[in-house]
Amino acid sequence: MMKYIPYLFLLMVLHSCTKPKSQASTPSEKVAISEKKTVTADYLDFSNRDDQFTGGIKMIPITTPKGTFNVWTKRVGNNPKIKVLLLHGGPGCTHELYHSFDGYLPSEGIEYIYYDQLGSFYSDQPSDTSLWTIERFVDEVEQVRQALDLDKDNFYLLGQSWGGILAMEYAKKHQDKLKGLIISNMMSDINAYNAYAQEVLGPQMNPAVFAEIQKIEANADFDNPRYNELLFEHHYTQHILRMPQNDWPQSIKSTFAHLNPEVYIHMQGYSEFGITGDATLKGWDFRAHLPNIKVPTLVIGSKYDSMDPEHMKWMSTELPKGRFLYCEEGSHLSQYDDQKRYFGGLIQFLKDVNEGSF
Repeated sequence: MMKYIPYLFLLMVLHSCTKPKSQASTPSEKVAISEKKTVTADYLDFSNRDDQFTGGIKMIPITTPKGTFNVWTKRVGNNPKIKVLLLHGGPGCTHELYHSFDGYLPSEGIEYIYYDQLGSFYSDQPSDTSLWTIERFVDEVEQVRQALDLDKDNFYLLGQSWGGILAMEYAKKHQDKLKGLIISNMMSDINAYNAYAQEVLGPQMNPAVFAEIQKIEANADFDNPRYNELLFEHHYTQHILRMPQNDWPQSIKSTFAHLNPEVYIHMQGYSEFGITGDATLKGWDFRAHLPNIKVPTLVIGSKYDSMDPEHMKWMSTELPKGRFLYCEEGSHLSQYDDQKRYFGGLIQFLKDVNEGSF
């Protein structure tokens, strides 16, 4: 039973726990609160924007050697100093990989842009494999940048997995347009990635399971439902997203459902244990170019990643202005399975670069 508390005593307790009105905030605290409110109001204001009617969505025409196509983008928020363009993985996945960003970046006033690359679900999907090259995708990103009026004073490029390859290649050609670069969960050498997948991650599996996967791959029996069954149970839930598959967020389930296999297979191949066959990413090696990327760069790697975290840590030391963020509980999609570290480190990087303290 709750004991009766004398009313006068209750008032005394409340008074002792509350600052006098005149001391509720220091002048600097009042300014910070006022600025926060102003930033929030401006951040949420769509007035006088050409994408107000669509809630931030803009279809951008992209010129290619095979004609003009449209790609889907969506801006979230307004911040003239920090605008982050998100490059999804795959190749052929979707922006849905990044829906968790909605839970962290708006409260910090950071503007970010979702973007489905050509061939992905929300954009045009021409069926022409000659379009699926690194060089053409780099040109596509540059056209998107121009259409969104991003420049060296506000433009940050974040790429994860295949998006990390694309981000690196874009920086090699157009780093004069960048304010900052984020390479998330991607190594700089495909041969090293192959070795890590085949010599480290594969043997960590139950030997019988890995042998069955290898047999399916050797027979090129990739349509066998057993292949995906084994991958999800023994690889994806360990190294892609460390959660039981039934607990995966809808955004990730949708990404898998919306994957364009033509783009994925042409560039990556069928295997989840390295680039194989004549896939166009085979043999890609960016290591020699890392010292030439002069813009502030954050490299994100995770302990349980399908990519070697030691390689990604090394990458950060090769970059003249590199920083490494280690997600010690995360895997390939550490924006979901190690969120606090991922977003804490990402937000700090963006603030440091913006404030000139990187």
